[in-house]
Amino acid sequence: MKFCPQCRSDMVTALVDNEERLSCADMQCGFVFWNNPVPVVAAIVEYGDNIVLAHNVEWPAGMFSVITGFLEQSEDPVEGVVREIEEELGLIGFDPKLVGVYPFPQMNQVIIAYHVRAAGEIRLNHELDEYKLVPINEVRGWDFGTGLAVKDFVNSLQK
Repeated sequence: MKFCPQCRSDMVTALVDNEERLSCADMQCGFVFWNNPVPVVAAIVEYGDNIVLAHNVEWPAGMFSVITGFLEQSEDPVEGVVREIEEELGLIGFDPKLVGVYPFPQMNQVIIAYHVRAAGEIRLNHELDEYKLVPINEVRGWDFGTGLAVKDFVNSLQK
């Protein structure tokens, strides 16, 4: 951000609350770009005896993950995760259970992850071009982003 969105003055790096942040050079304006993380919902979708993993059209070949999407303004996260399942997979999600909340600093996001059962026929939307069904007992997480939620989900099954 080069210019202040409120008064169009230059943005400068300044110490605000003991952190370096982009701030308006005009002290009377006082705008600070806080760069707060964006809330994202993630769904570990249980479909029959499987978990659905999907490939986003913008990702490298062979990269699959759980279903994710941005939380809409004023939207309850439970409603958002069910909405994303319907939008991206064409499935009806039900019985959402919170798995956990995870920082994803690489994308400046906070992931709110749920395990959600789903029914219907899978119909991918324009964001996805492939999916795979992984038997629940074969699902494994990874060490960042939504993979942390998948790891916690897998661990919860072993209790």
